[in-house]
Amino acid sequence: MLPDLSKRRRESEWMDEASVDPATLRDSLRFIRRVNALLRYTRATISHLERFARHWKSHATIRLIDFATGSADVPLAILRWADRNNRRIEIVGIDLHPLTSHIAREETAARWSDNRLTIMQADAMNSPFEDNAFDYALTSMFLHHLDENGVVRVLREMDRVARRGIIAADLLRRRRAYAWISLFTLLSNDMVRHDARVSVAQAFTREEVLAMRDEAGVGYAQYHQHFGHRFVLAGEKQS
Repeated sequence: MLPDLSKRRRESEWMDEASVDPATLRDSLRFIRRVNALLRYTRATISHLERFARHWKSHATIRLIDFATGSADVPLAILRWADRNNRRIEIVGIDLHPLTSHIAREETAARWSDNRLTIMQADAMNSPFEDNAFDYALTSMFLHHLDENGVVRVLREMDRVARRGIIAADLLRRRRAYAWISLFTLLSNDMVRHDARVSVAQAFTREEVLAMRDEAGVGYAQYHQHFGHRFVLAGEKQS
């Protein structure tokens, strides 16, 4: 029986715990990478970068920051896209969880041979960067981990460090999404099955997303709905 998702059902996700089992976390992050690639969730973020890139100078170096980068699969996909399209991009990925940020550094070393991607352990709500330190701030699958005040703080922090714009992607809270993710993760490990259901149950509706966006003062970030019960807030600031 599907739960009532008319309101958020808050619950901790196992992968966020300080005492998480390293092997299980690695396996879970590997599963997330495969899903993001298979269902083109990473592509949703890149599609908005492509739109912004129409206005970039041909030889400009674009600096990005990825909040709560996880295993850094989004930054790695962006760098592959940049190479295919002759774009110069540098990315900093931050994650507060010490083991997750360690895994991200390992993944980066294994999959990328230059220094265009840097991984740091840092707090997305209070990042150690100056105003306008980057061109764009990104985040994917992070906002649903937070309460509403936390989402507003993160969006404001993204706006603060980004000179040109932001891209924030996440889940939508829907019963169909809950049913779908329950089936999709049946053969995965216990952490993935638990966290997948919890993620949908504590995700947001369109109306909630727009209200938090406006409270954060980032109304320039337009709401876009994507395949697989995902949304993206994406926009560039007025010059």
